[in-house]
Amino acid sequence: MDLEGYARRILEKENAVEILKERILEIKDIDEEKAREFAIAILHEVKISSSARGSIFDYPRSGVSMGDFGVGSRGRGDFYVHRKIAEMLEVKSEISPSELDDSGVVKCDGVTLAISVDGIHSRLSDFPFLAGFHATRATLRDVYVMGAQPVALFSDIHIADDGDVGKLFDHIAGISAVSELVGVPVVAGSTLRIGGDMVIGERMSGCVGAVGIVRKLTPRRGVREGDVIILSEGAGGGTIATTAIYNGFFEVVEKTLNVKFLLACESLFRSGTIEKVHAMTDITNGGIRGDAWEISNSNSVKLSFEEEKIIELVDEDVFEMLKALEIDYLGVSLDMLLLTASEEDADEIMMAIRKSNVRCEIVGKVSEGEGVEMISERGVRKIEPFFRESPYTPIKKLVGIHAQRNEEEMKKKVDGAFEKALRKKREIVKKIRDSHSGIFQNIR
Repeated sequence: MDLEGYARRILEKENAVEILKERILEIKDIDEEKAREFAIAILHEVKISSSARGSIFDYPRSGVSMGDFGVGSRGRGDFYVHRKIAEMLEVKSEISPSELDDSGVVKCDGVTLAISVDGIHSRLSDFPFLAGFHATRATLRDVYVMGAQPVALFSDIHIADDGDVGKLFDHIAGISAVSELVGVPVVAGSTLRIGGDMVIGERMSGCVGAVGIVRKLTPRRGVREGDVIILSEGAGGGTIATTAIYNGFFEVVEKTLNVKFLLACESLFRSGTIEKVHAMTDITNGGIRGDAWEISNSNSVKLSFEEEKIIELVDEDVFEMLKALEIDYLGVSLDMLLLTASEEDADEIMMAIRKSNVRCEIVGKVSEGEGVEMISERGVRKIEPFFRESPYTPIKKLVGIHAQRNEEEMKKKVDGAFEKALRKKREIVKKIRDSHSGIFQNIR
């Protein structure tokens, strides 16, 4: 529970102290007088901080919430916000967030580095080992598919005030398990409480990041007309584990505990066939619907898939669970490696992947045109991302896949908040530069 946020809501109520005290006692095992003291101190701090005035203390209100706009829900709303974030970043890199790729790339003293960070799945807060395992695997995937070999991992973990320290160790154990399996060390990290004393309960959030040395760049923009699409097998990661846990398919969770994707990428490096790969990505952001659409949209090409071949590569138990729960398998993360290459190089590439005991097949092609099409016995149909990814828990099904408010109106409001934040940044940067005249000329 966010006591600070709650206190701001009830600050003007006459009985604010008593209301907040009762909320504290719902979670904290302390006596009433101590809870009242906490409530008084919290309201005092919130009252003082609420009186701060000026642009540096405020942020532009769009009137659109993260939930309304589907931020983090791997659909059109989420993609739109990520493009706006990229616009804010005016110091460019070799491959920047503007390309919506899996990781960013920078060059430094002759070395090309790929850098990625992935947040833990929010619904795995009570399952810290799984949260750590899958976030680590996700960030390593993002580095691998940029044609880079990972050399280091780092972690940032936040647990609320009442969280057991054992949760921290279990989470690090999940990270460490993947680290040991692929031989990439964890070199740094941060461990904090969410909101310090202001957030009570046991909630956990955080991320795992990775750094890799690029051997051969394979960003999404490398896709070419005439390429074939190769897909590896997948049993999903954090999303599928979450689906299984919150729908009672507990036996499916163990299927997600593997590093097949990472081993397949290592095989490409060891065999040298990475040199023949044009583009790589992992099927995560909104599933094939999202990732394939992003590739098509950013490269102005058409991607065509043979649906039966894709289904054969999805773990049978995972697919049966998704079918039983009426979850669109094309709209969720499946932890599959998708790469494109020329048809003449495809067999050699697949042979390398199969040496790591990972199944893969040619499942489609890239051609002139636009959009993504799925070919099956039922015919050909176009697919594209929804406003949110396929709902895979009971609560997500209640929220649905469509925007709850007018999408275009929300975009305008989001754009307005973005422009105000951008102006604020530029004004502060200018002010700091002007105060150190000439110094910044030597900074790249």
